[in-house]
Amino acid sequence: MHGIIGSVKIVIASQAFKESLSAEDAAEAIAEGVRRVVPDAEMVLLPVADGGDDTLATLLKASGGKLVACQVTGPLGEPVQSAWGVLGDGQTAVVEAARACGLALTPEEGRNVLAATTFGVGQIIKAALDAGHTRIIIGVGGTATCDGGVGMAQALGARFLDAQGNELARGGGALLKLARIDLSTIDSRLRQCQVQVAVDVRNALCGPLGAAVTYGPQKGATPQMAEQLDQALARLDQVARYQLDLRMAHLPGAGAGGGLAFGLAAFLGASLLPGAELVCDAIGLDKALDGADYVITGEGRIDWQTAFDKAPSVVARHAAAKSVPVLGVAGSLGPGHEQLYALGFLDMLGIVRQDTSLQDAIMWAWPLLADVTERVLAAALAKASQ
Repeated sequence: MHGIIGSVKIVIASQAFKESLSAEDAAEAIAEGVRRVVPDAEMVLLPVADGGDDTLATLLKASGGKLVACQVTGPLGEPVQSAWGVLGDGQTAVVEAARACGLALTPEEGRNVLAATTFGVGQIIKAALDAGHTRIIIGVGGTATCDGGVGMAQALGARFLDAQGNELARGGGALLKLARIDLSTIDSRLRQCQVQVAVDVRNALCGPLGAAVTYGPQKGATPQMAEQLDQALARLDQVARYQLDLRMAHLPGAGAGGGLAFGLAAFLGASLLPGAELVCDAIGLDKALDGADYVITGEGRIDWQTAFDKAPSVVARHAAAKSVPVLGVAGSLGPGHEQLYALGFLDMLGIVRQDTSLQDAIMWAWPLLADVTERVLAAALAKASQ
């Protein structure tokens, strides 16, 4: 069904399709599909993120900000070329943790989640403080680490000691020996700094649904390593509670970034916010929705997890508040995707079908995403005209 004519406003608010399309590229592919159906549609492209990949780029593009290059310590101690950003207001710094300790920085065969550190994230925060910024937004998704944010705090001057008073080695595995936390030497400028953490999951720090057990395997942890890391994070929580009266482990999202969110809250006094909400507010989604006929959103896989503050569900909530129907496009539709209908989704369609392999879906993501957008929008318009 092609060339439907009429004045139609469509907001495109999709996030990255992991391993295939950035949030910006996904929005452009969706826009191509829209044009096939409604050539003269008014389109507002607002790529979104949830605290993980593309959070920095999305916020900088939306605000007219700038990128600042730097070199930091990578997840396994190697120097890496990184970057952070300054929003268009000139005051707010943005840090994407994955650019300092991301999974993409460690080849699969070289991953060692027991030793991986968030030290580089602390170095970027220090660079932002050195540049005079007093508000910092930090996206914590996509890390290769599970150290509870200890490496980050070490880079800012905090000390984590064993029973003999020796500094712990970097990495989550070393936390099993933690006996004392000394925050007296942490950078004093943090007391005048507002730190907001964009979390992309709701998991607590430790336990059956904690950072290590839930996300350790995708960072290269064996079941035994995941259990060891869970015990290490529990030890971190125990020392923080009894020595410093810091009770942050069960905050929703404390387990994000391998517990980096916990460390930012506990050691820097940061507030944890649903990443997609923070981004949607920053890019002006609500204003863009005024007068819209449809919103098209999506991600690599829409399933039951999407309902837990992933970007498409947050976009849908904002759209529902303005009675704007939502269309979902995805690499694939997984178990429980039907839950999204209750959030305001009118229809959803995935690239991967019985005759499409995952490899082909990744390789041909752009044209396939344009195709499914064309189909789902044409169906919605046809139904609306009946």
